[in-house]
Amino acid sequence: MIVVAGEALIDLVPQGTGALADLKPALGGGPYNTAVALGRLGSPTAFCSRTSSDAFGRVLLDGLRRAGVDVSGVQRGSEPTTLAVATVGADGSAAYAFYVEGTADRLFTVPEALPAGTRAVSFGTCSLVLEPGASAYEKLLRTAAAQGLFTALDPNIRAGLIPDPDAYRARFRGWLPSVSLLKLSAEDARWLGGTPRDWLAAGPSAVVITHGGDGLTAYTRDGAEHSVPGKKVEVVDTIGAGDTVNAALLHGLTVRDALSPEGLAGLGATGWTALLRFAARAAALTCSRAGAEPPYASELAGA
Repeated sequence: MIVVAGEALIDLVPQGTGALADLKPALGGGPYNTAVALGRLGSPTAFCSRTSSDAFGRVLLDGLRRAGVDVSGVQRGSEPTTLAVATVGADGSAAYAFYVEGTADRLFTVPEALPAGTRAVSFGTCSLVLEPGASAYEKLLRTAAAQGLFTALDPNIRAGLIPDPDAYRARFRGWLPSVSLLKLSAEDARWLGGTPRDWLAAGPSAVVITHGGDGLTAYTRDGAEHSVPGKKVEVVDTIGAGDTVNAALLHGLTVRDALSPEGLAGLGATGWTALLRFAARAAALTCSRAGAEPPYASELAGA
């Protein structure tokens, strides 16, 4: 079982240009997209979050169920669902403005226990920024690591939500001793400062950096670097691409029985190249369609 911990929200995606373009609601949130992608790939997955009991919250849970994700541990509340208003650039890249005050996911509390059979827990995005939930997710991260579980972190920086960048950067560095696999975009890496080697020295066994259409690079404790190019597709938008990479990496490590520091160390050049190519192909398929629509396992057969 892979547990994905973090927010579920509604993306409002413009259907045209200009500030008054029609907005289409879509299921979203970095952790939510990661959970859906894992379920579609066939990995046993559970979602750990707090969602609203409003209509948006209900359809978010329905989307997880359709992907085969266990939602039995999701906390519920009467507060509204978080909204993210997307702006899609000419190159398909997405930027977001958030409506988060008083929303349900911010009141997440640490669960008494994770599902039986949990092998890995994935964290990231807004849930590690917005208090009081951020402190609860941070505690869950540290607890999971202390229990010997594999932990994955994708900061997925949303700078507009971070009032004190330096404080967040210090907090990020404090998470690293509890992280097994750190994945982040090149843009996130520049915003956070530091280098993959700095981060590896602080705790993670591997760091994966995505470079958009230019591919992915993995850095490992033994000093190796493994890179693959991106898969060329006609990009509709990039919504959910990084979340799909998260899922593809975790799924690929699961099928290789490599959800451990020893497993990561044993992948070698051949294993890392195959894993990164799989993630690049999965992300490309997501970029080829509107919104966060990660691929199913059948679409990646032989990838």
